[in-house]
Amino acid sequence: MKSEELIRRLAVNAKPVRRLPHPFSRTAAWFLVSLTYAAGLVFALGIRQDFAARIAEPRFLMEFAAAALTAMMAAAAAFCSTCPGRPLWERLAPFPFLALWLACIGEGCRQELSRIGLRAVHLNMEFSCVWEILALSAAPAMLMLFMVRRGAPIAPYLTTGLSALAALSLSGAVMLLVHRQESSIMVLIWQFGSVVMLSGFAALFGRRLIYWRPVDLASFESGTVPHC
Repeated sequence: MKSEELIRRLAVNAKPVRRLPHPFSRTAAWFLVSLTYAAGLVFALGIRQDFAARIAEPRFLMEFAAAALTAMMAAAAAFCSTCPGRPLWERLAPFPFLALWLACIGEGCRQELSRIGLRAVHLNMEFSCVWEILALSAAPAMLMLFMVRRGAPIAPYLTTGLSALAALSLSGAVMLLVHRQESSIMVLIWQFGSVVMLSGFAALFGRRLIYWRPVDLASFESGTVPHC
């Protein structure tokens, strides 16, 4: 089929497509639904016993805010990455907040090392943290995947990684509210480390999860368009 004929049939047979909402509107919708889900998890699991003491600590508040903002900005970056023509810097939006989150945990590690020395480096095998973060992030991740798949998959690996980072960071914020951490070094390895590792692992499946949907050219040659 010649290009001119294909263009003519597309113009005749193509159905109008509803424009997606602005990326920031989709971010707000995802974050509101996910925040409601997170609040339900906190209510079901129960708040940590030392919450009253920890909430008075500026570092704890900053760590929680950094985790929540990482989730929100990663979601915004993921939605922006599915819109052709948007600035590339938008895809880097979550990383300053991710760095702030890391800095807060790092300050806790420094305080522990200065207080009790190398004994603070003692690590327990807390693989349960990985499974807890995965379980807590499952629903926000599925919602995120459903929403980003409606956009253009121009950067599938990055979009998938940012989507995973959004859901996993939100679960990390929930963990701060419901799970009592005995050591900042443990948090660095098993919680923050799990968020970063799982986000990177999810990005590897970008082309399997987010991809271009093929067009049936035969339908245009016959003058018919299949229903979606």
